[in-house]
Amino acid sequence: MQNIEALKGKDLLKLADYTPELIETLIYLADDMKKNKENYSEALKGQLLGMIFEKHSTRTRVSFEAAMIQLGGHGMFLSSNDMQIGRGETIEDTGKVLSGYLDGIMIRTHSHSRIEALAEAANIPVINGLTDLYHPCQALADLLTVYEVKGQFKGVKMVYVGDGNNVAHSLMIGSLMVGMDFTLAAPAGYEAAPQIVEIAKGISEQTGAKLEFVEDPQEAVKGADFIYTDVWTSMGQEEEAEARLKAFAPYQVNEQLLSIANPDCKFMHCLPAHRGEEVSAGVMDGEASVVFQQAENRMHAQKAVLYGAMKK
Repeated sequence: MQNIEALKGKDLLKLADYTPELIETLIYLADDMKKNKENYSEALKGQLLGMIFEKHSTRTRVSFEAAMIQLGGHGMFLSSNDMQIGRGETIEDTGKVLSGYLDGIMIRTHSHSRIEALAEAANIPVINGLTDLYHPCQALADLLTVYEVKGQFKGVKMVYVGDGNNVAHSLMIGSLMVGMDFTLAAPAGYEAAPQIVEIAKGISEQTGAKLEFVEDPQEAVKGADFIYTDVWTSMGQEEEAEARLKAFAPYQVNEQLLSIANPDCKFMHCLPAHRGEEVSAGVMDGEASVVFQQAENRMHAQKAVLYGAMKK
């Protein structure tokens, strides 16, 4: 365990910037905030979070805004379509200006270098609501869900089946940091980014958690406690949809694949889901699914991040 004070004023750009102990501290805090909501109702009283959206959102927007309200603060929705960054103002100038108005910034954007530039220019905490490389808040919600289901991380096997994308990157790093074994099953050409794999290998060596990369999804899910997937075609990849549908067809999480895993294996998905593509309706809506528990946990995990970074 690491004192939550270590988060004060700190950005959350990627989980690898934190220590394993701090990740676990965040999960335990989020768990307590979920169970004892009333104890934190004025934790961020008078605090303002600016929420910049350069990509569409349901869960990120609502969960952050609800989190700020439940902590006694306020979240301000800022669409890039309505801001000067949509007309050419630099992200650096935007960060400097918003630092004079707000206590924190959350941004959901494209290039990861863009959020790094924002964080460098701003003198208030910047939180990654999603970039093309990472989705750390989703991974924290996933870890909270694992903790609720299993009560521990050591000895638990997480298997991600599908595209080695930003969700896979953050889930891989987060899982390994808390000591959970992680397997990624992806078709050739859709593996995790090489630089993320190198970071993950280093974390695996540090924590002793097992890291595997396989191409065969049926081999991957043997002994799985959790099977996780995401859409096969993410925002901005629409032109690749046909090729992706063909490449990922053998990677659907369905009843047959689930039957190979441990008997009490749970199914996870970051949403939105496409039933009949990456997951069958039977698995998505079946007893093994914890996807809506995950979705709610976005808010609780983010409350912990906001509390740590912004509490005066």
